[in-house]
Amino acid sequence: MINRRVTITGKVQGVSFRKATFEMAVRLGVFGYVKNVDKDKVFVDVEGHSDAVFKLIDFCHHGPEHAEVEHVSILMGDIMNYASFDIVYTR
Repeated sequence: MINRRVTITGKVQGVSFRKATFEMAVRLGVFGYVKNVDKDKVFVDVEGHSDAVFKLIDFCHHGPEHAEVEHVSILMGDIMNYASFDIVYTR
């Protein structure tokens, strides 16, 4: 099991990026969360089997149909033992 902390920059808000990432994560069987940060960024904390985690990261490089990904930053993270994958809504 691995954990990766992924920040996606570009036109990634208002294009269903979080929802599409959630749906892909559930299909892949990974755990963690996705949330909007700042004006033009989405953050994903994902953990699971390495091949599934990297498939989700591959998805993050293009996102859903109307997204325009400019940059993806990937950091190794600590295993948090998430029980599910969630969309986190912030104010």
